Amino acid sequence: MGKVKKTRKNTFNYSVNRKKLKRRARKKEAPRIVCDEIRKAWDDSRSVATNLAEMGLAADPNRALLSSAHTETGTGQKQIRKPYVIQELKAAASVPSKQTMGISSDMVLYVRHMVENYGEDYKAMARDEQNYYQDTPKQIQRKVNLYRRHHPDEYQALLTSRT
Repeated sequence: MGKVKKTRKNTFNYSVNRKKLKRRARKKEAPRIVCDEIRKAWDDSRSVATNLAEMGLAADPNRALLSSAHTETGTGQKQIRKPYVIQELKAAASVPSKQTMGISSDMVLYVRHMVENYGEDYKAMARDEQNYYQDTPKQIQRKVNLYRRHHPDEYQALLTSRT
């Protein structure tokens, strides 16, 4: 006959503090740094404040404002070991952003028609046949203002061609 396999029941270990273990694990996990420039220059062995100070960035904006007053008088010294981070951040900020919010071609045609025929009379625009969605004068005004912000030259040309 075969041996009877003895299985030990899983019991709860009361001597282990699960909350403390979870807190330690969370503390060990490094946060994901979204900014590429900062991530490349980050040193895991140093603290957050030290890392940011080496890059020339401020961990606490209130202290940074106070320390900038001291540096102007010459009492405080800043030691920036990684100045290339600030240069890369400035270069990334100076690149023009791609505008994600645009105006649909249908809305452009709608606004052009309204401005060509009515100028800036939004109540008359609300009564127009092409106002399929029954926009109120205020809604039409918002659409016209959006078009004016995105295409200022074309808007001026439409107004001048009407008169």
